[in-house]
Amino acid sequence: MLVERELTYRIRGCIFEVSRRLGAGFLEKVYERALLRELTVQGIEARTQVPLAVHYKGEVVGEYYVDILVEDRVLVELKAQDSLSPVHEAQLINYLRASGRRVGLLVNFVHPRAIVKRMTI
Repeated sequence: MLVERELTYRIRGCIFEVSRRLGAGFLEKVYERALLRELTVQGIEARTQVPLAVHYKGEVVGEYYVDILVEDRVLVELKAQDSLSPVHEAQLINYLRASGRRVGLLVNFVHPRAIVKRMTI
């Protein structure tokens, strides 16, 4: 498995390739499928819509689906919004906490190219 810094660097490369080829204006699902394809082509293991349980005091109280889980280590949350808000960042931080993972990428596919924010806990 790749170290997290190298892995996030490679994921970013895939994100920018998708952004360069597709541009802005599609729904998140289109970018999700394209990014999964690009990650696979680059030899990076990734799964989409992976269910992750949310625990509270030892009980499962909910479940969410991460857009893309890369190498079972990095969460990738995709957006196709005019701009990101603190709510989007809080969403990824909560997903990281709930999943026990340390690194996530918040991606917004906008014009002229994708914006990627690396977040850690």
